[in-house]
Amino acid sequence: MEQPWETVAGPGTLEDMIEDARAAGFDIQKRTVTDWVARGLLDRPRRRGAGRGSRPGLHSENQRKLFLLLLTKREETPKLPALALIPLTIWLWWGDEWVPRRQALKALMTWFGSGARSKEVCHEAARGLLQQLDHPMASDTARSRLLRTFADISYRGGMNDTVRTELETAMRAVFEPPSVFKITRMARAVGPHTLPLTIEAVLGRASSLAAAVQTLRGNHVTEELLGRAKALYQQSKREYAELRPALATHTDGPLSGLFSERTVEEEVNSVGNDLVLSIGLLLTSPRAQAEFASPL
Repeated sequence: MEQPWETVAGPGTLEDMIEDARAAGFDIQKRTVTDWVARGLLDRPRRRGAGRGSRPGLHSENQRKLFLLLLTKREETPKLPALALIPLTIWLWWGDEWVPRRQALKALMTWFGSGARSKEVCHEAARGLLQQLDHPMASDTARSRLLRTFADISYRGGMNDTVRTELETAMRAVFEPPSVFKITRMARAVGPHTLPLTIEAVLGRASSLAAAVQTLRGNHVTEELLGRAKALYQQSKREYAELRPALATHTDGPLSGLFSERTVEEEVNSVGNDLVLSIGLLLTSPRAQAEFASPL
């Protein structure tokens, strides 16, 4: 069955976009397009001429296709933060020919949001952290404290010595519950020996996430920083794709699913968090800063 966007050919005006939508069965008003441009779901049209009497701007063929894809996906996922992951993913995977960096930055900020939405992103990250760290003997109280502590720290941003100690205490209560590790005084490391998960490794990641969240909340992510984050994201994905089969083979227990192959939908849904981590690493890791000093 032919998809609506497969019939699009060439750039078009706003009126053409509305006609595309109606031909595909969507009742859309012009304000939807202008709102989506402001939020980064679509890029602004290319101007033709200047001053009064100039012809209407043109949206590229790829943007017209993106518009129809977004309308189709809106039937399943009506919320704008979730829809914003689509142009962000396309930019990461297919490049500026489809989605320019200026649009990708707006899409990232729409996904991240503000207020309650930003807190939701931090809570999602906290739940992911708990899934990685959880020990079967950890108490529900310890788990709740870790979720609350990490989400609060991520939302506030920044990581000084006091905050780091608070987070480490909450992590250890879940990762190395006292009922098991206090007597033995052993340190726990899980996962394959080539990539062990330790408290120190997770604290480093937490510091990066907190720095990225602070930068996002302050609206300080620039196109230049986003371009470097894309390069880091792409390299990390290539390296992980090579390592993943061996990591999955040598990992069992509660982390056995950590290295399973993601579906396309899972990859798209994780793009926001993955990109935030890349931004955080560029803010906190000297190695990442040196290797990705400028966007590729």
